[in-house]
Amino acid sequence: MNPDEELKVIKKVLKGNRNAFEELVLANQKNVYNLALKMTKNDEDALDISQEAFLKAYRLLDSFRGESRFSVWLYRLTYNLCIDFLRRKPRAGVISLTYHDENEDSQVLEIPDVRNLPEETVLRQEMRKDIADSIGALGIHHREILVMREITGMSYNEIADTLAVSEGTVKSRLARARMSLANILVEKGTFPESFRHNDRKEVE
Repeated sequence: MNPDEELKVIKKVLKGNRNAFEELVLANQKNVYNLALKMTKNDEDALDISQEAFLKAYRLLDSFRGESRFSVWLYRLTYNLCIDFLRRKPRAGVISLTYHDENEDSQVLEIPDVRNLPEETVLRQEMRKDIADSIGALGIHHREILVMREITGMSYNEIADTLAVSEGTVKSRLARARMSLANILVEKGTFPESFRHNDRKEVE
């Protein structure tokens, strides 16, 4: 469904044709479910969140201004529901963030799972908070693309389709997002100076 078709269906729904909303559901349910599944790692949770996302989208449809594609708006809504869910249900594992410098060399920022080490609990929580706060400090385009790639594991093509941009734009924006995040974490003292990247320019 292209943007013009989306807007036509939305106008029908807002005029009282509730059944027309099913067209939007059918066109987006696979991507919404896949996003929720990638973030929750659980079929039932993903299904519940998907259903909640469409219900919320229906209730908030009159607030959709058409500044982006409906599918992107729905994606962001689903992402926020997933984040709320994960905050209520902490996951185990390792948080890894990778960035590449201008020489294509990579650095991995990784937080090990230390749940079984009680004495490390406070430090682990502080480190995760630093990373979450640092991601939140990025510009919106950098923040959302970093989450899509590094946390939800979406492919470049999936991100490009979701944001309606080229894969080249995705790669460029992602590289700068990683650089900016690394620099913020260095400034916070979360990671050593060796992770700093000299290019501090933000491109939205």
